[in-house]
Amino acid sequence: MEDSEERGPATPRDARVLHLMLASQGIARYQERVPLQLMDFAFRYSASVLEDAMLYADHGRQQQPAAAASSSALSVEDLRLAVAARLNYQFHPAPPKELLLELAHERNRRPLPHISTSSAIRLPPEKYCLTAKDWVIDEELADLPDDDDEDAPPDSKRARSS
Repeated sequence: MEDSEERGPATPRDARVLHLMLASQGIARYQERVPLQLMDFAFRYSASVLEDAMLYADHGRQQQPAAAASSSALSVEDLRLAVAARLNYQFHPAPPKELLLELAHERNRRPLPHISTSSAIRLPPEKYCLTAKDWVIDEELADLPDDDDEDAPPDSKRARSS
C-alpha cells in the first residue's frame, strides 16, 4: 500500500484512521476503495442506529407523563436498546466450534451407500430425473396413417404434449 506521505493531507481523517487500523492489523495490501466501503458501512450503520434510538426515545416520551417528557435529547439507554436490537437481527455470530464438531460427528456416523461395480452411468432415482416421457399420443390420432392422407391438416398428425 502507499505510504501516508504519498496520500497527502487531502485524505479525510477517517480514511487515514482506517488506513492506520488496517496497518495495525497487519493488512498491508488492499484496494484503495476498501476504506471508503468501511466508512460507508460505518455511516449507514450509525445513521440507522441513531434513527432507531430516536424512535425509541419518541416512544418513551409518549409513555411518560408530560412533566418528565420535556427533554428532547437521546439517552444512553435509547442508544443501547437500538444497538442491541440491531445486533439481534443484523449480525449473526458463527456457531461455536464444539457444536459444529458435534453435528459433523453425528452426520459422519452413518456410512455412505456402497457404490456398485457396474460400468454403466449411474443416474438418480427416476422421480429425480428429467428423462421421463412428457408427451401423450391421442388414441384417435394414432390410428391415422402417417403420410398417406394428404387432405388432413398437418397438426392432426402430430403428438400432443401433456
